[in-house]
Amino acid sequence: MRILVVNPNTTASMTDKIAAACMRVAAPGTEIVAVNPLDGPPSIEGYFDEVFAVPGLIAEMRKAPDMDAYVIACFDDTGLDAARCITDAPVIGIGEAAFHMASLVAGRFGVVTTLARSVPAIEHNLGKYGLATRCARVRASEVPVLELERPGSQAYHAISAEIARAIADDHAEAIVLGCAGMTDLADRLSSEHGLPVLDGVACAVKLTEGLVSLGARTSKLGGYASPRSKSFAGLFAPASP
Repeated sequence: MRILVVNPNTTASMTDKIAAACMRVAAPGTEIVAVNPLDGPPSIEGYFDEVFAVPGLIAEMRKAPDMDAYVIACFDDTGLDAARCITDAPVIGIGEAAFHMASLVAGRFGVVTTLARSVPAIEHNLGKYGLATRCARVRASEVPVLELERPGSQAYHAISAEIARAIADDHAEAIVLGCAGMTDLADRLSSEHGLPVLDGVACAVKLTEGLVSLGARTSKLGGYASPRSKSFAGLFAPASP
């Protein structure tokens, strides 16, 4: 099977890291194609950035209409509902994937993300997915997304310290890492703290492989129905369905 993994921000080094994480867990015979748009924010940190990332995400998916499935590699699940409207192939967001996986291995899980401004969006998604009661707390490490890409940064230590607090204060039994840029830290953090630490990128790949193997498709009834044909104006004319 072929899976298109879209990093909705424009930082190519993060896309490379995400691709490597996908290939580490992909089953034999699964081809991973990882891309990012050329237009949009270099990182997605809150609602404002998210709005400007969605057009590039949709454009990258439309360039590859014959994929077996798609993964959106932003923990906020940026543009996930819109993306599901343009294909009947499975589309998985790494946030939703990680929440569901964590709920299968722990009674209560904690989320450690980047900045505090991202916490409300994550909490909103937990409620939307019906998993808010399984989450002990969403914590911010106050590490900017691009700091995860900087050699020699103290990002790991800040994230690790927040995990320790989640275990001690929130009684978290598993941890979900709340950013695609943290994908290479999961194994080390799990060993350090002695509990499951889940990376949404890896979780999304494995869930996607399962859906494709089952022959499951995205429903075209209700909210995920294909867009109605109409002409968009101005800057967004090329995106017209």
